[in-house]
Amino acid sequence: MAYDLKGFKFDSTAFFSQEMKDAITAVRVDRPSIVQAEAMARRRRTTLTTNGKLSILATDHPARRVTGVGSESFLMADRLGYLGRVLRVIAASEFDGVMGPTDIIEDLFIMNYLVRQGGGPSFLDNKVIIGCMNRGGLAGAAFEMDDRMTSFTAESMARLGLDGAKIMFRLDIDNPDSLATIDYCAQAISDMNSYGLPTFLEPLPVRKEGVKYPVLKQADELARVAGVASALGDSSMNLWLKLPYAEGYERVANATTLPILMLGGDAKGDPTPTLGEFANGMKAGANVRGALVGRNVLFPGDDDPMAVAMAIQKIVQEGIGADEAVEYLMSVRGQDMDWLSQYLCCDEGCCCGG
Repeated sequence: MAYDLKGFKFDSTAFFSQEMKDAITAVRVDRPSIVQAEAMARRRRTTLTTNGKLSILATDHPARRVTGVGSESFLMADRLGYLGRVLRVIAASEFDGVMGPTDIIEDLFIMNYLVRQGGGPSFLDNKVIIGCMNRGGLAGAAFEMDDRMTSFTAESMARLGLDGAKIMFRLDIDNPDSLATIDYCAQAISDMNSYGLPTFLEPLPVRKEGVKYPVLKQADELARVAGVASALGDSSMNLWLKLPYAEGYERVANATTLPILMLGGDAKGDPTPTLGEFANGMKAGANVRGALVGRNVLFPGDDDPMAVAMAIQKIVQEGIGADEAVEYLMSVRGQDMDWLSQYLCCDEGCCCGG
C-alpha cells in the first residue's frame, strides 16, 4: 500500500495542552519530591527485554543545543510541542521505552503522577527508561568534541531506579578531543557496571566540514568504530551499541558480538525511508536487536508520532516488512488522542490531575 497522509495533520496540542505543561511546572515548584516518589513507585521489568529486542525513543537532542528539524531551526526548542510528541509515543503506545536527560525524564515522572492522580494507569510501568549522561559537546561550540558527562550520573540513575544509561562519542581522527570523550565514556561504562546497569553507547565516525561534524555513514567506517566501542570500560557484559543504518549493514553487524540498536538520524519528513531502513537492518545480523530513534519518530512530517512509533515497534518485535509497516501506520494514526485529557482536567477552575 502506498503511503498517504489522507489529509491528516498531527497537532500535538490536541494531545498535550499548555495547561498540562503548566501543571508540570507547578509540581516542580511546589512538590519536587514527587519525582523521586514516582520513580520508586514505578513497576520495573524483571528483564531488560521481553524477547531480546528493544524500541526506545530518544529525547536528548535539545540538551545538546540541537533544536532544528529540517528547515525549521527551533522546532525542538518549543517544549510544549516537543514534550507533547514525546508523551504521544510513551503514554499512548506500546513502544518499549524512552531515553532522555534529567529534565525530560523528570517531566515524564511528573506527568505520570498527574495521570495517576486523575485515576489513570501508570504509563511508565514496565517501560525501559534510560538516562542520558553526556550532553556537554554543545552543537556549534568551540568545545563540541570534548563531550563531557553533564546530565545523569550512574548514582542518580540508580537512585531513580532507571534501567540504563546512554552515552556517545564522535570519532574524528584529526581532533584530539575525541580521545578525551572516549575516555569519559570508558569511565561511565565502568561506573554503570558497578551498579549492574547496562550502557547504550553511540559511537559515530565523523569528519569536520565547516563548523559541523557529519557522520560517515559507510559500513566500513561504522565497522571500525564498532570495534573501538566494544572494548571500552572495565567490562562489555552490560554494553549495547547504537549505530546508524547504512548500506552493507551486514558488515557493521559482523564487527561485534554486542547487541546493536539502529538510529534514524535527521528527520526526513516522510517516515517511509526510515521504516525501510529498519526493516532491512533487522535482517543484517542476529545481534541487530532494535532501534533507538528520536527525530524520525517525533517529527515525521504531518504524520502521527504514535503511529510511526508503533510501525517501528512492529518491525522490531514482529519482523514485519516495510510495506506492512506503512499499512499499519496508516490504520492507527490519530487514535486515542484523548489519552491524557481523559485523566487530566485542566480547564479553568479545575485542578490538573484531579
